Amino acid sequence: MADALVLAVAAAICAAAALLDALDARQAPDVRRRARAQRRAARRRRSPTANALARLGRRAGLPLREPGDLARRVHAAGLPPAVTSDEVMAVKAGAALVGAALGLSVLMPAAPGRLGPVVVFAAPAAAFLAPDLWLARRARGRARLLAIDLPDVLDLTRVAVASGLPVVRALQAVGERRGGPLAAELTVCAALIEVGVPRAQALHRLAARCPLPGVAAFVAAVQRADRHGTPLGPALAALAADARTDRARRIQDRAARAAPKIQLAVALLLVPAAMLLLAAALITGTR
Repeated sequence: MADALVLAVAAAICAAAALLDALDARQAPDVRRRARAQRRAARRRRSPTANALARLGRRAGLPLREPGDLARRVHAAGLPPAVTSDEVMAVKAGAALVGAALGLSVLMPAAPGRLGPVVVFAAPAAAFLAPDLWLARRARGRARLLAIDLPDVLDLTRVAVASGLPVVRALQAVGERRGGPLAAELTVCAALIEVGVPRAQALHRLAARCPLPGVAAFVAAVQRADRHGTPLGPALAALAADARTDRARRIQDRAARAAPKIQLAVALLLVPAAMLLLAAALITGTR
C-alpha cells in the first residue's frame, strides 16, 4: 500500500507540473512582459548594488575606453536619463574589481588542479561583461513591449491629428492617455519640444530610445510632414497597418513555437504520470 501511495503522489506531482507548464505556455507572453515592465517602472531607481559598484568603479579610476555603441545600447535599454554611458562604465569597472577579489579569495582556492589561474582571469572578465549582457536582455524585452504598443499608439496619434491637434499636442495627448514605454517616450518627446528643444533633436532622441523600424518610419513621416506639408494621417494609417501585421506574425510565430513545448510536456510529464497511476492501481490490485 505504501508503494502505491508513493507512486500516486509522484503521478500527481508530474501531472501538476505538466499542467503548470502547459498553462504557462498558453498564457500570452505579452501579458507577462507587460506585468514585468510595470513592476520595473515602479522602481525607477537603481539598486543599491549598482550604486555601490558605480562608486567603486569611479574611485578606482581605471583607464577604460568606452565602446562606441554603448550610448546607443543604454538608450535602447530604456534607462533613465541620469544613467549615462559613463555610469555604466563605472559599474562595469566596479564589477570587474569585485570579480577579481572574489576570484582571488574564493574561487581560486576552490578551483581544482590548474584551473586556479584561469579562474582568476575569468572572474573579473565575466563580471566586466555582465552589465553588457543585462543591457542586451533589457533592450530585447523593451523592444518586444514597444512592438506590442506601436500599432495602437500610431492609430491614436492618427485620430488625434485628424481631429485637428498639432503633432506635438497629439503626441502629448497619446502619451498621457496610453500607458506603456512607447507612450512614456512620446510624452517626454512632446515635453522636450514644449520647453524649446528643437523638434528634430527631440524626434531623434525618440528614435534612439525606441530602436524599432516602425518608430523610425514614424519619425521620418513626422519630419517629412513638417518639411513638405504633406498630410500625416494616411502615412500613420499605413504604418499602423504594417505594425499590426508584424505583431500578428510574431504572435503566430510564438504560437508555433509553443506547440512543441506543450507536446514535450505531455510526453515527459503527463504520460509518466498516467503510467505511475496505472502501476499504483496494479500494485494495489495484486495485494
